[in-house]
Amino acid sequence: MTSTELCYSPATKLIPLIRSKKLSPVELMKAVLERIEKVNPKLNAFCTSTITADDALKGARAAEQAVMKKKKLGPIHGIPFSIKDLAFTKGVRTMSGSHIFADRVPDHDAPFVRRLKDAGGILTGKTTSPEFGWKALSGCPLTGDTHNPWNLAMNTGGSSAGAGAAAAAGLGPLHQGSDGAGSIRVPSSFCGVFGHKPSYGRVPQWPVSNNDYTTHNGPMTRTVADSALMMSIMAGPDDWDRTSLDAAPEDYVGKLNRGIKGLRVAWSPNLDNLPVDPEIAAVVKKAVGAFKELGAKVEEVQTKFADTHDMIRIMWGAHYAGAWGSYLPKWRDKMDPGFVACIEDGLKVSVAEYIDMRGKKIIHWDSVRPLFEKYDLLLTPSVSVAAFPLGRLNPEHWPQHAWDWLPWASFSYPFNFTGQPACSIPAGFTKAGLPVGLQVVGRRFADLTVLQAAAAFEKARPWQDTRPEVD
Repeated sequence: MTSTELCYSPATKLIPLIRSKKLSPVELMKAVLERIEKVNPKLNAFCTSTITADDALKGARAAEQAVMKKKKLGPIHGIPFSIKDLAFTKGVRTMSGSHIFADRVPDHDAPFVRRLKDAGGILTGKTTSPEFGWKALSGCPLTGDTHNPWNLAMNTGGSSAGAGAAAAAGLGPLHQGSDGAGSIRVPSSFCGVFGHKPSYGRVPQWPVSNNDYTTHNGPMTRTVADSALMMSIMAGPDDWDRTSLDAAPEDYVGKLNRGIKGLRVAWSPNLDNLPVDPEIAAVVKKAVGAFKELGAKVEEVQTKFADTHDMIRIMWGAHYAGAWGSYLPKWRDKMDPGFVACIEDGLKVSVAEYIDMRGKKIIHWDSVRPLFEKYDLLLTPSVSVAAFPLGRLNPEHWPQHAWDWLPWASFSYPFNFTGQPACSIPAGFTKAGLPVGLQVVGRRFADLTVLQAAAAFEKARPWQDTRPEVD
């Protein structure tokens, strides 16, 4: 394989090559680091790769020696992986996209980082995020814009912006994202990669996000099998996160390809009332046909979910105001203006208003539950639009606001509120060549079913060999 082919190869193909001594972890790491050095200046997907490169090569040499000495190898031995800038990494800057923490170097890894390392993975660097992950777009005052590999003038989506760009551009096989209101699924849709938001608590986090149990950590990869592999390592209870689920992960790898024949699948083109660009709607509707071909029983439905328009806006602003509002007096001029506007609106929310909305959020599940008592899966568009130009908070033809980007990304957050597993699958392209995502939502805790559905779709509508021309 050429160096570029190595970089685009999924981990599931690289692992047996390393174990059989047909591929050196050093050769693989050099290829990935050289590609990051070459392509990252165009994309700005990584924000600490130059700092971690030496350690990554050192880790690759140690991995090579372990293979040669026939030591016990972890499931991703010698495989490069990246971590989003919001997640703590021991000895590596975790800036959260903010000048406030530009020099922060944690002394502990988040649990899933520790697990990826213990499994033999090698950290290549941290990927970009908007300031504290506040928006579903790239761009922040500290690390700048991240460019979409399919069109460098377009946004990647966010907040897992760098992870989406890195996965699409072949900057290594495994990337971690986090999702509080779509931050895995939006960039996966915009960048044409697979992203899985696990059930809440399936992948433990630390520090635990103070946003009422809406942050989910998960994989972003070019293939479903690579995400299933990452999930098998990242998932499982951990005492560092008291909200983590008290259950071992299912056999995501071994049971991945069992198909979806006979499953009852609901299809909602707009969650009853969300606007969707016509071109997006057409691509997603065509993709839904694959589920019928695969033997699932697909029915178009009216979801009848409770209205959450005000709920997300009040709670989103209030959470950021509570977490970061105290930094405004000192740091306002160095913060993202949209983020400041969001915090200022959040500071206006009274305790009574917040508690009222939190109660409605809990009750919201009662409007979602009936659909999943009847159906195994729900299909929707991942996002209402394709990627749009950098520098914009909303597409030009959509309503404008000082901070509210949620209207075009409203397929995501209802399932952060419920904690259900959901993924974005590459479903096709617009006429302009921009990726379009299909969202698959599962029943509570049914991550395996979501991954199986994605794997079946991937086989029926393969996308992983389609690459952006970013070299």
